[in-house]
Amino acid sequence: MKNKAYAVLASIACLLFATNAFADKPVAWQTNFQTAATGIMEEITWFEHYTLWFIIPITLFVLALLVWIVLRFREKANPVPSTTSHNTMIEIAWTVGPVLVLLFLAIPSFQLLTAQLTPPANPDLTLKATGNQWYWSYEYEVGESPLTFDSLMMKDEDRASLGKEDKTEYPRLLAVDNEVVVPVGKTVRVLVTAADVIHAFAMPAFGVKVDAVPGRLNETWFKADREGLYYGQCSELCGKDHAYMPIAIRVVSEDKYNTWLAAAATNIGDANKALMASIDGAEKTVDVAANAAQ
Repeated sequence: MKNKAYAVLASIACLLFATNAFADKPVAWQTNFQTAATGIMEEITWFEHYTLWFIIPITLFVLALLVWIVLRFREKANPVPSTTSHNTMIEIAWTVGPVLVLLFLAIPSFQLLTAQLTPPANPDLTLKATGNQWYWSYEYEVGESPLTFDSLMMKDEDRASLGKEDKTEYPRLLAVDNEVVVPVGKTVRVLVTAADVIHAFAMPAFGVKVDAVPGRLNETWFKADREGLYYGQCSELCGKDHAYMPIAIRVVSEDKYNTWLAAAATNIGDANKALMASIDGAEKTVDVAANAAQ
């Protein structure tokens, strides 16, 4: 009895302190946005639902109006066409109505755009993302010697060597050899550019999408609220392999991030494997504790 009580307490502790192995990615037959991982994406999701309260009634009204016009004013029902040229009240209504609708849409839209395009003054981390044909290069502005590495789409034959054989967490055409690693709950400024043609850095779960233009440095930001592995893609048609330059961002605790950053300065591959092992170890601890509790 006492062992079961200890097991229950251990499982609760593990669940509280273990890393969440959440992987956000496109799914089959998806009709909604990916689950929001940042405050900005939550606002985007709210605004999308808000606009539906205008779009759906307007669409149904226009459909009903068309049906009524077709039935009421067809040639058989009106052999002598009307000679009415205008109606003052109708003209006022169809002018004032759209203005009010646009007003109700514009105010929250401008507020959302302001939040998206106004990065915090003092970000915790600055990351530079450079689009290439066809992969991404990243540079961490940390210390005197920035950390730089390339991130390419992972090939199926490399899954075993990279330790990424789980296709649920590392899906085909989205998983990469080297993920971007950032700490949870920290503001990350992203400087985006390109080395050849126009690309676009897009991360749906973060509400981030910005063009990568050669010779120009664009800026965006995000603050991930929960740990996990998130996937995006280049969303600008950039050439024959446009579909094969995914973006993967792994959000971890600050302690895991600091450990990874120190190791990545020497060997990015070994640092990634050590980080994955620490995350998998935490998950297995939770499983063992939960089984013991039962």
